[in-house]
Amino acid sequence: MKLNTIKPAEGATKAGKRVGRGIGSGSGKTCGRGHKGQKSRSGGFHKVGFEGGQLPIHKRLPKYGFTSKMADTRAELCLYHLNSVDATDIDLNYLIENNLVKRGVTKVKVINTGSIEKAVNLKGLQVTKGAQEAIEKAGGKVE
Repeated sequence: MKLNTIKPAEGATKAGKRVGRGIGSGSGKTCGRGHKGQKSRSGGFHKVGFEGGQLPIHKRLPKYGFTSKMADTRAELCLYHLNSVDATDIDLNYLIENNLVKRGVTKVKVINTGSIEKAVNLKGLQVTKGAQEAIEKAGGKVE
């Protein structure tokens, strides 16, 4: 094999579009640029992100991450966390006092992650369907 014999694979290259070569070429006269306007002119371009003088989106949006204020008042609790609890009656105040959820939390949802071996009674807590079935199967109840 010699360098002067190397060719691209069949069908890998395509002839460039010959613009401005008459009406029969399919891209004559306006050369596929349409009629008038900045983009039809030679040298007619604008900066990336330019929106015609309107404040661009990259300047309108905040430059830092978003944190929900609701996240401070909500918490999730896994089923296996309830195994380590000593009490049988569990409510929001009990969870806060025993550092299972942060202070300031107003709603807690128990989710079906892990398993529960003992009977517990939940009061005033949200529970997923799967978690409720597991709690009732272990002999507990949800109020």
